[in-house]
Amino acid sequence: MSNPKKILIIHGFNSSPQSMKAVLTKTFIGKNYPAIEVICPQLISNPAAAIAQLCQIIDAEPNTEWYLIGSSLGGFYATYLAEKYNILAVLINPAVTPYTLLQEYIGEQVNPHSGEIYQVTKQHMQQLISIDAKISQQKMFFVMVQTGDEVLDYQQAVEKYQHCRLTVQQGGDHSFINFANMLPEIVDFFQL
Repeated sequence: MSNPKKILIIHGFNSSPQSMKAVLTKTFIGKNYPAIEVICPQLISNPAAAIAQLCQIIDAEPNTEWYLIGSSLGGFYATYLAEKYNILAVLINPAVTPYTLLQEYIGEQVNPHSGEIYQVTKQHMQQLISIDAKISQQKMFFVMVQTGDEVLDYQQAVEKYQHCRLTVQQGGDHSFINFANMLPEIVDFFQL
């Protein structure tokens, strides 16, 4: 009997399990691979707590074959987790240096999806720096970026993940336009 397989989706900053990519992935996997569970928790807004939350999910099921899909800040978290646990990760428009990008968000934030009101602090930037993972296992990553990303500089991701499987699509935006078209390729990478 083979181990159960689960996909852990890690949403981005001020996002939620209701994000378009999470919903599309759950629908696609549910229809085509009903034996595989897709999990997308609402992340705690504090980065150290979010990483602890994600590690707890993975650690709670040591006999599960985990796969990661991380978008934006979730891609940054997924990079750390892929390196820590040696598991495959698909990164969608991943944040490479969120601790510089999120400086301008320090102060009160409202998550438009969950309605949560919380503070982004300087300590959060330090927490992000502490989990900035170096890529040691290029084959563990499949990175998808679109050049029209209005939030992140896609070239940072191209540089950091240059030796990984990399898809660079012209145009698009931060949400990754036509993400559904990439799902068969994601499944292929995971060898489901």
